Amino acid sequence: MAEDDLSGRIALVTGGGRGIGRNIALELARAGARVAVAARSRQQVADTARELDGLALEVDVSDRDAVERMVAETERELGPIDLLVNNAGIGAAPEPIWEHEPDEWWRVFETNMLGPYLCCRTVLPGMVERRSGRIVNVGSGSSYLPGQASTSYGPSKAALGRFGEALALSVAEHGVSVFTISPGLVRTALTDSMGDDAPWTPPELAPRLVRVLASGRADELAGRYLHAEHDDIEQLIGRASEIVRDDLNAIRLRR
Repeated sequence: MAEDDLSGRIALVTGGGRGIGRNIALELARAGARVAVAARSRQQVADTARELDGLALEVDVSDRDAVERMVAETERELGPIDLLVNNAGIGAAPEPIWEHEPDEWWRVFETNMLGPYLCCRTVLPGMVERRSGRIVNVGSGSSYLPGQASTSYGPSKAALGRFGEALALSVAEHGVSVFTISPGLVRTALTDSMGDDAPWTPPELAPRLVRVLASGRADELAGRYLHAEHDDIEQLIGRASEIVRDDLNAIRLRR
């Protein structure tokens, strides 16, 4: 990976208090970006922000007013947002669905899909006006891999993937690039129950991928689905014209 310098860039990372989001925030800060980290967990975002000398924001991304305050405070304290990383997410609702309340199921969609929508909707006016900006949505293999039993988590991430691709098409003419990534199977509090024998993905791969995307070197790949472990981003950048022409790195039905 090239050593992409992000000095002077402003990044907002949701779900940044722990796990994948925390590692992404730290990587962006190491690259020189000024970073705001947002999550519902006040102490975790405070600890992360303190470590990277950033801004801590306690936010529920499914709350429109809270999201608007988050973006306003980030831009007031740090400056116009160059990069939004939609990482905030929650796990599956209990199964089977007939044994729990509908609100439990819908809450997964409110966090995993409505949250990114509200965040994108709120940062985009500034990005469009400046004709510059990047958005990274953190998806999941659960959106397409077989054998997924959850009726909430995988479907919410599938919706996020389609949303990201459609959004990339709609904002490309305004100078904004949108990406959907899969971080792989990273061991976090959400996945730890899978045990030591699971095929864990090294936790540093997703942050490195986000750093490259933040640099702008991969803008031609906007709208593509990028996997932190299974894709070599440098090779994809070199093949970007072919990938776009042949509609590769996209989740499609092939017959």
